[in-house]
Amino acid sequence: MKNERAEMLRRSIAAGDLAVGVGARDALEAKLIERAGFDFVWSSSLGISASYAVPDASLISMYQYLEAARAMNEVIGIPIIADCDTGYGNANNVAYAVKRFEEAGIAAISMEDKKFPKDNSLLAGGRQELAHVEEFAGKLMAAKDAQRSEEFIVIARVEALIAGWGEQEALDRAYRYVEADADYILIHSKSTEPGEIVSFVNAWDGAAPLVLVPTTYPQLTEEQILDLGKVRIVIYANQPMRAAVRAQELLLEEIKRVGGIHTIDKMMVPVSYIFEIQGVPQMKESEKKFLK
Repeated sequence: MKNERAEMLRRSIAAGDLAVGVGARDALEAKLIERAGFDFVWSSSLGISASYAVPDASLISMYQYLEAARAMNEVIGIPIIADCDTGYGNANNVAYAVKRFEEAGIAAISMEDKKFPKDNSLLAGGRQELAHVEEFAGKLMAAKDAQRSEEFIVIARVEALIAGWGEQEALDRAYRYVEADADYILIHSKSTEPGEIVSFVNAWDGAAPLVLVPTTYPQLTEEQILDLGKVRIVIYANQPMRAAVRAQELLLEEIKRVGGIHTIDKMMVPVSYIFEIQGVPQMKESEKKFLK
């Protein structure tokens, strides 16, 4: 079995610059991310759970996340990294999930080393309980054993900084996960300054390249990240969703305020633009050829 999207992602990473992706909650956002020229889409656990208006706390099923990622993958040509939370259970669940996501054409999965059910890493006062190192290492080994193509990528997401356990714990966990065959290490932080992440990157001398998600420390630019020398992937995990929510709130407030829709044209794209994103022009061309 050949995973062409995973091979594409590996080529992008190997090209020398950062591979940069953005989080999506649905296929429409994924298309916009592709059209903007990014290297990949992050199929966001936060975004997908938010699309159901439920907390990002392992409440919806693996298949709901899978179908969202599959829908994205079917309408874009760039790779998808699926945010798979804690792997949906134990090592058996992880192996099953890897098979299903890879069958759907997904290029990579990311799993975090927290206990199930998890709380979102950026939730104030959230339960940030870490799994035992060997338990999570077993999940990584199960994932790598289950994959059917050499190109498929498994990212180990280290949450020790999120949990407040410190840099040494984060390093120790990351080294063990590389031993368990993780392809990349995603080191996560909720610090509002980049110093904690920069310190980890400078201390890291493991074999696997690093992945950063600079949600809470946006001061760290791609140029600065590239200069650190050990980071290969950057993920902007939730910015389109957050911007969309704010834009929709403003529009709804305006409709309610003026008692109509006569003042909001400049706040929206035309319907024809939505048709274009949906692929309606291509559909009409096909109709000319095939509808008799």
